[in-house]
Amino acid sequence: MIAVIRYSAGNVLSVMNALARIGKDAVLTDDPAVISKADHVIFPGVGEASSAMQYLREHRLDEVIKGLRQPFLGICLGMQLMCSSSEEGDASCLGIFPEHVTLFPRDRGYKIPHMGWNSINGLSGPLFNRSSNGEYVYFVHSYYVPLSEHASAMTEYDGFSFSAALSKDNFHGVQFHPEKSGEAGERILRSFLEDL
Repeated sequence: MIAVIRYSAGNVLSVMNALARIGKDAVLTDDPAVISKADHVIFPGVGEASSAMQYLREHRLDEVIKGLRQPFLGICLGMQLMCSSSEEGDASCLGIFPEHVTLFPRDRGYKIPHMGWNSINGLSGPLFNRSSNGEYVYFVHSYYVPLSEHASAMTEYDGFSFSAALSKDNFHGVQFHPEKSGEAGERILRSFLEDL
């Protein structure tokens, strides 16, 4: 069973639709018991970090997520919430990855949010078994995770490099939206669901 975590964040239904397109049935749930028993767990999201973390804590999903041992994939805000903290709302997050989520520098003239298709490179780990360096995926975000030892993919926004994906043990995260990234995104979802 695939569990897609429902919480106070948008974009959940597009993930459900993407899974259906590749022939995968999933359950949309915020029930800790269902999430704990799932074979794979997906944690999508578009929204604001501090309010999302508040929902997770109120529903005791923060502790459930940190205790999972099955393959886990955070998407966009989901990946950011897996880090230690975020500048967005000065949020204390899940702490799975010891990284701080930061707003793109305003003094460099970057358009915020970063939105559009960018190539990913430096691919490593099983999440990218079916992918190739240079493939294009779709991003929409104002905050980023710096490059670190846990980065399993990177991208550049006007010459500024940051983590496009993170990986540690059974936990994986992608800053981009595989559900909106066409065939490249479908390959990543299949790798997560079929190779992990």
